[in-house]
Amino acid sequence: MKVLVTGGTGFIGSHTVVELYKAGHEAVIVDNLSNSKLEVLSRLEKLVGQKIKFYQLDVCDKEKLEVAFKENKIDAVIHFAGLKAVGESVRKPLEYYRNNIDSTLTLLEVMKENGVNNIIFSSSATVYGTTICGPKGFKETDKTGGTTNPYGTTKLFIEQILTDATVANKDLNVVLLRYFNPIGAHESGLLGEDPNGIPNNLMPYVSQVAIKKLPLLHVFGDDYDTKDGTGVRDYIHVIDLAIGHVLALKKFKEHFGVAVYNLGRGQGVSVLELVHAFEDANNIKIPFEISPRRPGDIATCFANVDKAKEELGFVATHSISDACRDSWNFQKNNPDGIK
Repeated sequence: MKVLVTGGTGFIGSHTVVELYKAGHEAVIVDNLSNSKLEVLSRLEKLVGQKIKFYQLDVCDKEKLEVAFKENKIDAVIHFAGLKAVGESVRKPLEYYRNNIDSTLTLLEVMKENGVNNIIFSSSATVYGTTICGPKGFKETDKTGGTTNPYGTTKLFIEQILTDATVANKDLNVVLLRYFNPIGAHESGLLGEDPNGIPNNLMPYVSQVAIKKLPLLHVFGDDYDTKDGTGVRDYIHVIDLAIGHVLALKKFKEHFGVAVYNLGRGQGVSVLELVHAFEDANNIKIPFEISPRRPGDIATCFANVDKAKEELGFVATHSISDACRDSWNFQKNNPDGIK
């Protein structure tokens, strides 16, 4: 398949591009580089051993996006592009609603005009909102809504927009992939999470503390109803997550309308457990201090991945230790990020 990948030079997008080529597919990347760097493209080409078609554009720009579709016979779209920081979305809600929803609407319009009817959407476990995570994790059939931050609400709204679009267009197939917490990096050290400014996610923050770019880790809250009082999340290696997208492409061989899958390891790990795993994997001490809870955070969130295993053959094979090792390898090889 020829797959248009929006946000393809970002953290998850870039790793997915590599896995697409490993599986025999071809990628066309569109990205405005707002949270990634052009150097990622050359690193991707080194890893896949060939040139990759790239368009520097904002997915909200319909005229420019149409060019990417006109110049390529696209079979499917994987839509990663979007603003993605929970805390920042609370501070900048209008920016998140405008960017994330507008880009999806524009993309759907251009897809329809060009007869492209297959899309995988990069959704999030935040769509489960304040629903209590059961002892076996969130299931795809659990109630969504009641989101606790604008980022999560944009994901919820976009899921509904895509679902409504399949009602109006009977040819459209949509796979909603609800991510839990991607961590890790490519084993080569060439690709990894490289945020602009202070990291919003735990693992790159830990890595920057390890390399002494940041003085210590702030652990947001130690009074949750969890095993050690810190938030529990489902951390999945980015390579496993990327492979999940490649497996999801197989769904497009059938006509199904909308399919929803959780992608995680299916196990909850607390913040402090992840910190200690990083220390053990890399023989590095991570100084930390307890800070107040962040607005919008919940106590526990992990995936039930039975459906993804049964229908897609998805199994996360990388351990937490693997992810910690690969994250540190990327940080060591790129102490100041990707240049």
